[in-house]
Amino acid sequence: MSTLMPNQGAWDGSVAAGHERDGDFQRLVEPYRTEIRLYCYRMTGSLPDAEDLVQETFLRAWRAWGAFEGRSSPRTWLYRVATNVVLNFLASRGRKVRTLPDLLGPATNMVPEGEPMPRRAWIDPYPDSWLNGIADAGPGPEARYETHEAVQLAFVAAIQRLPPRQRAVLILRDVLAWSAPEVAVLLDGTVAGVNSALQRARETMEKSRGRSVSRTLSSDDLSALLDRYVRAFEDADVEALVATLREDATYSMPPWAQWFVGARAIGGFFRQKLAEYGGIRLVAIGANQQPAFAGYTPAPSGSLYVPHSLQVLTVGTDGIEAMTWFVPPLGPELFGAFGLPPQLSA
Repeated sequence: MSTLMPNQGAWDGSVAAGHERDGDFQRLVEPYRTEIRLYCYRMTGSLPDAEDLVQETFLRAWRAWGAFEGRSSPRTWLYRVATNVVLNFLASRGRKVRTLPDLLGPATNMVPEGEPMPRRAWIDPYPDSWLNGIADAGPGPEARYETHEAVQLAFVAAIQRLPPRQRAVLILRDVLAWSAPEVAVLLDGTVAGVNSALQRARETMEKSRGRSVSRTLSSDDLSALLDRYVRAFEDADVEALVATLREDATYSMPPWAQWFVGARAIGGFFRQKLAEYGGIRLVAIGANQQPAFAGYTPAPSGSLYVPHSLQVLTVGTDGIEAMTWFVPPLGPELFGAFGLPPQLSA
């Protein structure tokens, strides 16, 4: 989706308000577009919804720009607009909670059959390239979550289990380190109400949060582990793959609800699937501040490799803890957001 700008004539209201008004808006507000899109993603778990909601936020902000009196910063004002837009969206659509397979039900030892679940059921991966240029990215000393942790798949999936208002409070307070009075003003609530919502949100998060990427693995060790992972798949070497995994590793494959737990079970699955792929090539990408790859498999003609999966890994000091593969039909739909080529030469 293209990004509409206030001076492109795509807005209702009077463009005759003048270029000076448009220039002020873009100069003061546009630097926060990337940050607001990330906020919308955390609130919804969806790339398309985040794109639509940031678009709607800036449209409403531009329409109301003449009434902005500077009593708060443009950033604070934008978050207020965005929060109202997102909360109204979640309430009006009756959206079901997006999730990941390992949060949906028990593990399986069966190859998926039947039909996959729709895209709207799942958390989307988030391109690291969309994190570039975020203004005021530092969360401050009061944040409970480091910036890298608060965009990981496990975190985004966990906060979807919160009611939308609690979700907003937790992000604003524990991720962005806003004060309780600031959040109360933004939500038209009270400090006591914000603190109560935050306490309930924290309790839910403690129960539901999954694994997060370890920060203790050295960059050299991580690079070596990921090289082994790539070689294992490109050589169709299942034993080498199993050797990269923790004994209790998990493998999930949205849009399928089935998932596997244990290195042995994962190895058994790939012994069958790798033969079906007919080969796979992996391209390193950035997703959710986690190690990630785009997987391409041979086209029927054999002359090209075409999109197959986006693979996001959770890595600990003793191996890969979780593999989340976004596979067909969902996986190839996500390649465009990551700026990936539609094919590779064989």
